[in-house]
Amino acid sequence: MNKYMKLLNSEPVLKRLSIVQLIAYFGAWFSNVAIYTLLLDMKVSVEVIAFVAMLHFLAGVIQAPFSGAIIDSVKPKKLLLILITFEIVATFCLIFVNDLQDLNLLYLLIFIKMAAASFYFTTEMSLLPKILHGTKLQDANELHSIIWSLSYTFGMALGGFVVYYVGVKIAFILDACMFVIGFILLYRLEIEVEFEKSKENLLEMMRDTFRYLKQTPHAIHLMLLHAFVGLTAFDALVALMVDKYYASVIATSLALGLLHASRAIGLVIGPIILGKFTNNRGLIYVFIAQAMAVWLWAYVMKNFYLSLVASVIVGLFTTTLWSYTYTLLQKNIDKKYYGRIVAYNDMLFLSSAAFTSFMIGYLASLDFSLPIITFIIGFGFLIGGLYFIWIIKTKNIKEVG
Repeated sequence: MNKYMKLLNSEPVLKRLSIVQLIAYFGAWFSNVAIYTLLLDMKVSVEVIAFVAMLHFLAGVIQAPFSGAIIDSVKPKKLLLILITFEIVATFCLIFVNDLQDLNLLYLLIFIKMAAASFYFTTEMSLLPKILHGTKLQDANELHSIIWSLSYTFGMALGGFVVYYVGVKIAFILDACMFVIGFILLYRLEIEVEFEKSKENLLEMMRDTFRYLKQTPHAIHLMLLHAFVGLTAFDALVALMVDKYYASVIATSLALGLLHASRAIGLVIGPIILGKFTNNRGLIYVFIAQAMAVWLWAYVMKNFYLSLVASVIVGLFTTTLWSYTYTLLQKNIDKKYYGRIVAYNDMLFLSSAAFTSFMIGYLASLDFSLPIITFIIGFGFLIGGLYFIWIIKTKNIKEVG
């Protein structure tokens, strides 16, 4: 952890952005437990749970073709503040969802909330390469993933207990308050980066991006590689596991919180252990290890306590896959296209996550067992490893370090 502390102390802008990240992400996952608890309490169908999980990612997919061009046209601080404002309003309005008749309102609010969250994330990830370079950028990406994981861990765990003791409404209100704190901290931050507003309109910027991608096909392959991490979109799977296997063992909100929190413990530990050993060649083995960890989870899934242990192991490799493949893309594209390429990269990643969520629900509705569904997901990571072998053999890909 020393290298991350040194990085934060030497980069005050990154330090403040990281604090805002921690607050915003904590708030996002804090209310996520409340959303799924609300759905399970309303006795919704498998398809509704899967759709809500998919909706968390679909919002980012729909906006991605435009968000990258906007990022390259608007000052980052102004854009980040606008996006947090949308998150505050959408989160607070969740208190008006009470029963099945309000499902359409729930869908709309989740869409707005997650569209703003995805847009915020893309804006920030396109900002980092402008203020950091080389190994600092890799360390910042790893730090970002650790912050996400810490927020996920404590957000899910604490959210589970808060929902259990005081209910979903209070959870939504507390969540909105956290975003307000993040807004205040960001408002007081001075972000000084070179910014030149593009003279091209959005449509021409999109055309220019496609021309660039045609000239640099390795960028497309790295974007597709990163999309494999979207297979870890386990929200729908965990909700179905709780409903099917653990309802008689522990309260719904507590089970949701503990399962997500246990996986997030692995997400935090993973890059600390694996980060300094991971390079282009080593990433292949991380893909294989991720597949084996998911298969282990499938094997012990019906036992709640063993499932908690397996969830930690699953999380160990996910963060390293995410941060390293993201840094690879940043390292191998031109600075001019950071915002647009990162946006399209996130679109593919979120499409993969949305598709994973949809398929979990669809296969479950066809009476596929949850362990079989999980095994299929694990097999996807083997395909990702083989794909990366082909990329490094056929494309000129720079090492991250």
